[in-house]
Order: sequence, then C-alpha cells, then structure tokens
Amino acid sequence: MKTDTTQVLGFDQIKEEIATYALTDSGKDRVLQLRISTNRKQIEAWQDEVNEAVMILEKSASVPLHGLNGIQLLLGMLNKGVPIRPDQFLLLHDFLDCCGKMRRYMKDKEYMAPRVSSYVYSIEELPSLADEINRCIRNGQVDDYASKELLKVRKQIAIQEERLKEKLNQIIRSNKYKTYLQEAVISQRNGRYVIPVKIEYKNKLKGSVLDRSASGSTLYIEPEDITAQQEQLDWLLAEEELEVEKILLYLTGLVEGKERELHLAVETMIHYDFLFAKAKYSRSIEGQPVNVNESHFVHLIQAKHPLLGANAVPLTIKLGQDGQHALIITGPNTGGKTVTIKTVGLLTMMVQAGLHIPVEKGSEISIFQHILVDIGDGQSIEQNLSTFSSRITNIIEILKETNDRSLVLLDELGSGTDPGEGMGLATAILEQLYQKGATLLATTHYSEIKGFAEDTDGFMNGSMEFDLETLKPTYRLLIGKGGESQAFAIALKLGVHPQIIERAHQITYKTKKTFAMEEADYYQRKEAEKQLANNRYVKRSRDPKEIKTILQHFSQGDNVQITITGEYGIIYQGPDETGNYIVQVKGEKQLYNQKRLKMYIQAKELYPEDYDFDVIFESKENRKIRHQMGRKHVSETIVEEEGNK
Repeated sequence: MKTDTTQVLGFDQIKEEIATYALTDSGKDRVLQLRISTNRKQIEAWQDEVNEAVMILEKSASVPLHGLNGIQLLLGMLNKGVPIRPDQFLLLHDFLDCCGKMRRYMKDKEYMAPRVSSYVYSIEELPSLADEINRCIRNGQVDDYASKELLKVRKQIAIQEERLKEKLNQIIRSNKYKTYLQEAVISQRNGRYVIPVKIEYKNKLKGSVLDRSASGSTLYIEPEDITAQQEQLDWLLAEEELEVEKILLYLTGLVEGKERELHLAVETMIHYDFLFAKAKYSRSIEGQPVNVNESHFVHLIQAKHPLLGANAVPLTIKLGQDGQHALIITGPNTGGKTVTIKTVGLLTMMVQAGLHIPVEKGSEISIFQHILVDIGDGQSIEQNLSTFSSRITNIIEILKETNDRSLVLLDELGSGTDPGEGMGLATAILEQLYQKGATLLATTHYSEIKGFAEDTDGFMNGSMEFDLETLKPTYRLLIGKGGESQAFAIALKLGVHPQIIERAHQITYKTKKTFAMEEADYYQRKEAEKQLANNRYVKRSRDPKEIKTILQHFSQGDNVQITITGEYGIIYQGPDETGNYIVQVKGEKQLYNQKRLKMYIQAKELYPEDYDFDVIFESKENRKIRHQMGRKHVSETIVEEEGNK
C-alpha cells in the first residue's frame, strides 16, 4: 500500500495507538513496521494469533515481557574482542530470568492457545549461563569470589591500603607536621593517597604535589615516606584489573557460545510483545476477527471507525453480492459520507495486516491487492490540501493502477469545477473503473449520478440519513436509495415559503412538486415573537465613544437557531452597532442580538455563490415593483420593507 494511502485512511495512526501497548522499545518498533499482506492463509494465521493472545489476556493480563531493553545492543557487541561490561551482564541475567518466567507463564495456556504458547519452545533454557553470571557478577561489579586469583589480590589490596592509611595517620598525628596541615584528613588524588598542606609550608614536607585547591592555599602532597608503599598498591590494582578483565572475557565467551540461542530468544520475546500489543488494542476497541475472501465480497455488520471511539456511528454495508461491486453514496454535506468510505478502507487495511476490527460477528472482508483513494475535499477528517488539478492527477494514477483486485475509494468525485462538466467527468471515471473490475465506493453531490447508478448494472445507490425534525444528520448509511442534499426540506423547515421551494424544485428537477409548511405551533408563538421583536427594536441612545466595533458572526442566508425560543431562522441583515441581526423566522422578520443566535447551517452549504436571496426575503409584489423600477420610473409607488413593518 502507498504511504499516502495509509496516512489518508488513518492506518499510520492505528499503528501508533497499538505501539503504546508494547512494553519494550523493540516491540514498539515492530508495531510501527506492521505490514499488509495479500496472502489469505497468512492473514488468517495472523488473526488466529491475535485471537489466542486475547484469550490469554482474558485469563491473565500480566505477561512477563520486561527485560528486553538493551539486550539487542549487547548481542551486537559479541565476537569483537571486547568484553561485556558487568552492568550489561546484569541486563542479560534479567533477560534470562524473564525468559524462564515466560516459559512458566505459557505452560498452563497450551489448552486455550496452542499456537501462541508453542512459540515459547523457541526459547532455550540456559541455566548454566545464568548461574555463572549470577556467581561472578554482584551489585554491578565482578564479585571477589569470581576466581581464586581475584580474591587473593583483593585481600592484598585491602592489607596494603590499611598500611598506607596507618602510615598517613602517623604523619597527621605527629606534632612535627601538625602546624603544616590545612586539616587532619586523608584523601585521594588520581588513586594515590595525599594529605592537605598549607602552601606556605610546602617545603616543610618532602613529597610529590599531586593537586592544589581552587583557592590555591592548599597543596595535596603524597609524602615521600609512603611512595614505595603507594607503588606497591598500584601494582596490586593493576593485577586486580587484569584479573577482572580475564573473568569478563571468560563470561563473554560463554555468552558468545550461546549467541544463536540468545538471538532466537530475543526475537521470540519481541514477537510476544508485538503480538500482545495487538491483542490489547483489540480489547480496547472491542475488536473481532472476520472471515476473509478473495471474491470481492465485503460485509460489515455494525462496523465502527476505530479512530472515532465512542462517537462512531455503527455502519452496516454489503458489497459485491450478485455482481454489485460499486456503491455510490449521496446525501447532505457533513452527513458522514467521507467517514463511511474511510471506515471501509481502513478496516480492510487493518484486516490485511492481521488485526481485529470493531465489528459484529459474521462480518467478512475481501483481500485486495491495491487500496486506492482520492479523498481531500475538506470533508477529510483532518485537513484539506486538494485542488481540482491535483485530484485529477491522482485519479489518473488510480486509473493506471486499478485492476480486478483493487478497492477504489473516491470522495466527492468531480467537485471543484463546472457542475455539468464535473458530473460528466465523474460518470465517465466511474464507468472506466468498474469496467476494469474494481470494487468501488464513491461519494458525490451530483443528483444525476444517482440516476446513473440506478440504471447501470453493478452499481448501487446509498445515502446518509438526515433527520428533518432535528435538522441534523444521523450518520447512518441507507443502501438502495439515493440521498438528497435536503436543502429544500431544510429551507422549508426553517420557514421559507412553500411556493419558493416549489419553484426551486421545478428549476432543479424540471418537475413539479407540492410542498406544505408545517404550521402546528406557528400561530401559538406568533404573538410572543412579535412582542419580543418589538422590545428589541427599541434602541437606547449612546455616546459614540461607547459604541464598539461589532464582529460579524453570521452572514446573509445562514441558518441559525434562536436559543430563547428554540426556533430556526435565516439571517436577513446585520449586525448593527449593538450586535443585532434581523432574522426571518417562518416568513416574519424579527430582531435578535447575536448572543441569542447559534449557527446551525452556513449559507454556503445550502445555496450557490451567486444565489439571489431576494427570492427568500422579498415578497413577490415587492420583487415585481423593483423589477419595474429598474426599467422605468414608477410614480407614486412605495416599496415596503418587510423588516420595518
């Protein structure tokens, strides 16, 4: 799969989420390198692995996977003539201990997870190596008893140090030198014993100056009387260092002798970390394994987009049955069309990576060689970076790569250009992709393409459900029925006169249709709304200095909700200097402050850029008079502004 495809569909984010469940750095890296397969048996085997791992976690979630960090670096140092450091031997011992715990952990899981538990047999027990490391290394250093020679030399070092200290103590306690010393203490410089002498008495004590204080007032001198003993101590320390090196080389040799077994154990433990990370993620999204096929059949039952969490609306879709391999989804903007096709693409990709997906049992996914996408019209979940030209360039590449094992996802095909040409181009592209055998999901706002899908074999219509009572999308997919933008229904609900809606429908669809305004509670609230509007028309005089600049929150044609009444209306004019707007509510123009208004649907989502809003806000008589006045002078004619009634 292309990198941009995994990014657009969100597969990279899925891998990042799974990586958070890995306990080791190596496990996280393995998750981020998660690959997609087109081999059916391999995909099924991967799913079976995750299935068993989930069952293991349900019985016992404490998987012994610690102790891996730093081991790969240690193994990389082998066979280079360099001994392993004592602290690294401690890491290795912890790893061997962890391997033993994993063997015991998996022993009682064989009956429920035979495949996953069998991997532990790749981890060979190395008790002799573990015991030898434990015998020779203690508290981060080579132990005295690692060898007889080391024990002997360290005893000699201890005796020699005691002799040195005793000799120095005699010098410090001596009345001869007491006045020369800065203080009566013994310290070390570069591993040699010294005493602090005042600088003015530096010639009073024979010896070597090894250091001086920051202020320069004190010299640290090794007395001449202990030089011979200090040399003897240095010889013993060198002998100790040589013996430690021999022991570390001995232990390193033991590790190198088990290098193959250690590499295999590390790989097995990393795989366990990788596997249980996938299983933990499956539990977090309530994932399920699904059946896989190579016959282009996709059946998702109550599927959820895994990146949307609790906000995801379940999706049920069946595609590829009876030769119907193309689904055209229409409906209003922000209705969930883009999320729908992204969900299908992402879940397909997850299954081909061997992951569980959030669906009900009985779901099935086809294996595709290519998953090709063109998404980027602003409905993209994250960002809009598309232009018409760049999208066409992308579609050209899709047309080149598409074959009969491709899943193609196209969002708002043909948008961004002349509607007539865009619709024709979109239809031709859909025909070509279908003829090449692709499994196809496309979203569009062109109503003509609905007719094309209805009349063309292999195509199905779908739509995103819209609740006209609440004027909100439900984000549910309806198969077998083309959707509408719902602009007419929304406008009618918000109070546009039925005659305007009927005329708009006739212009758009070349057919007549009768619309009726719902007036159930209109007359009950009419008087209260008039009184409220009258109160808001009363303006208080203000000092010009007090008038502040009013930011424009709404534009003409925006659909808004009046929060104090719960009604919906359309912005006519505003704002004035106090932030008031004139709002048309069911044919009546009322005055409301911007604080009482809440944006519901912007005008640009319902009307074209050059839409004449006089059709909504002016009466038929006024529009007729204005038209006449535009042609000639009409005497004794008054155009009554409805907002000033």
